Amino acid sequence: MSSIFSVHSRFVRLASAVGMALVLVACSGPEKNKQLDLGPNIPLIGVRLAWSSSVGAVTFPLLVKAVGNLVYVASTDGNLAAIDARTGGDLWRVSVGSKLSAGVGSDGRYAAVVSRENELIVLDGPKELWRQKLGAVTMTAPFVAGARVFVLSGDRSVAAFDVVNGRKLWQQQRTGEALVLGRSGIVMAIGDTLVAGLGGRLVGMNPANGKIRWEAQVANSRGTNEVERLVDMVAGVSRDGNQVCVRAFQSSVGCVDGIKGAPLWTKPASGATGLDGDESILFGTESDGRVIAWQRVNGERLWLSERLRFRSLTAPIVVGQSVVMGDESGTLHFLSRKDGSPLNRMSTDGSPVVTNLVLVGQTLVAVTRSGGVFGFKPE
Repeated sequence: MSSIFSVHSRFVRLASAVGMALVLVACSGPEKNKQLDLGPNIPLIGVRLAWSSSVGAVTFPLLVKAVGNLVYVASTDGNLAAIDARTGGDLWRVSVGSKLSAGVGSDGRYAAVVSRENELIVLDGPKELWRQKLGAVTMTAPFVAGARVFVLSGDRSVAAFDVVNGRKLWQQQRTGEALVLGRSGIVMAIGDTLVAGLGGRLVGMNPANGKIRWEAQVANSRGTNEVERLVDMVAGVSRDGNQVCVRAFQSSVGCVDGIKGAPLWTKPASGATGLDGDESILFGTESDGRVIAWQRVNGERLWLSERLRFRSLTAPIVVGQSVVMGDESGTLHFLSRKDGSPLNRMSTDGSPVVTNLVLVGQTLVAVTRSGGVFGFKPE
């Protein structure tokens, strides 16, 4: 193990602790842990549990991936499953035999995860194809597209590999602060451009060779120490056409023209999870549990709900007339997109909802820390 790898591995663990510390600070003071009594659930919209499954405990920053009718999930111990979201049945399930630090990426055929030993592991369905050693600890789910696997690592490098044989095609290296965030970042495609979150910037690259096409500043480094300067992007992107809206950890939210690379607007925000939205409204959850809706066109605030404060909320997802987020008790909260008022609540297994919620067709899928996988049908 190289000294560079050791340094980054140590800093990523520190960043995870730092993220939790910042959340705890936000919840300190006279109102520490003062959750509102939500009272009885009065359902104003219908939601039912359609099916449930399990994958094993999830203690790494799992990014649940949906492709077509399938949802791809994984456990810390390296169990991977492709589940049909219509029925909850497995298309396939396999163990890679290694504990995981990142995943799951998939294009519907190939799936990719990263082990704690820093190995990029790629499968064709349930069959493992290859493993490739990475140069730095990786917490971001690989992105699989165009017969390639793209990996964003903790040293702010982006690398591309041939999905069939694992040959490294190129690597783009970006210097930055030593401290990196212990959660999944941003790697995605906008048209024919690969877009990655590198520090406080979204960077557009040519996926064929890694050459930079554009850079857009979303957040600026601030403060005098490594913690205060941490402005990494977090997974959970709201895209409408060419407009991409993102969050920089505990710093800001903002929108960028994903074709031109031009920043459109930014607003201060103190959250640690990603965003979702529609053509006119953007939604986010702050670290203290406030839920905020912004106008997509300019970032002006539309409404703020404090009803779910101090409940350790996931990123939101838009589902019909609702915006939905999970909490530390395993509850899904359905709020009105119009004003944040409660519409319904649904329970899972009592352990925290720790991953991004995904909508697969008409099924809302949630995964808990205990490894429960739940499919809900809003009606």
